[in-house]
Amino acid sequence: MTTQIEMLIRHFDSLDSISPMEAHTIYKIRSLPRRILDLKERGYQFRAEWNKDLTGQRYKRYHLTQTPKEETQ
Repeated sequence: MTTQIEMLIRHFDSLDSISPMEAHTIYKIRSLPRRILDLKERGYQFRAEWNKDLTGQRYKRYHLTQTPKEETQ
């Protein structure tokens, strides 16, 4: 079984950002901020920006800015 961290690492191999709604809908990750923190502890770096959806609900989008040296190909 693939862990949530592994799913996010694969996600960031092809896309540079993710929102909590995308994480929940696609990967069934309910606590994206916690998983982002797990990745930060492994050496990944992120930039976060606040956005609003069409209903005015605010959410944070996480952009990958750097991968750890050992993870880089």
